[in-house]
Amino acid sequence: MKHIFKEGNSSSPTLLLLHGTGGTEKDLLPLAEIVDKDASVLSVRGNVLENGMPRFFRRLAEGVFDEQDLIFRTQELYEFLGEASEKYGFDRKRAVAIGYSNGANIAASLLFHYKDALSGAILHHPMVPRRGIKLPDLSGTSIFIAAGENDPMCPPAESSELQDLLEGASANVSIHWESNGHQLTMTEVQAAASWYKNIYRS
Repeated sequence: MKHIFKEGNSSSPTLLLLHGTGGTEKDLLPLAEIVDKDASVLSVRGNVLENGMPRFFRRLAEGVFDEQDLIFRTQELYEFLGEASEKYGFDRKRAVAIGYSNGANIAASLLFHYKDALSGAILHHPMVPRRGIKLPDLSGTSIFIAAGENDPMCPPAESSELQDLLEGASANVSIHWESNGHQLTMTEVQAAASWYKNIYRS
C-alpha cells in the first residue's frame, strides 16, 4: 500500500493515519503533529479508486458499503500493518489509528474484525462498518469518537450505535459532539489530542 513512514520516539505509540474519500497519505500528517509530535507515523493511502478519488473500500452508494470489499480491504490493511511493523521496527501492538470519514470507517472495521489490530483509535465522523457480527474482546482498547450533531452523512444515531457496539465489546469509548456537519474541525482535533494525552502520555 502506498504510504509514508516517519520514525519518532519509541516511547510513544505509532500513529496509523487513514484519510477520507479523495484524500492521500499526506492529508492527516498535520493531525499527527497536534496529537503527538514525538510519535512514529504510518500514513496510508487507500487502494480503491472511486471516480479517481482514493478510498479504503468500495461502496454501492453514499452510506451503503460493499461489505465483501470492506472485509477484504480490512484484511489487506491488517496484513499491511503487520508487514510495516516488521519493516520499520515499531511495536505492532501499540498502533493507534487516526481516521477521518472513510478512514475512520476502515479503522472501525479493523476493531470489529481483529482483537489485536489496534491499541486505540481516534475516529472522526465514523459509521458502523458492519452489523450483525460478534465483535472481538476489545478490553484495554481506548477509542475516541468525534461526531457532528448535524452530520448529513453520519447521523447522530449512527455514532451512538457505534459507541454502544464498541462498549459492548468492552472497549473504553469517549464520544465528543460538535454542532457541525461532516467536516473535520480544529476543535474536535484538539479534543482528540487532549484525550490522547490523558490515555497515552500521562
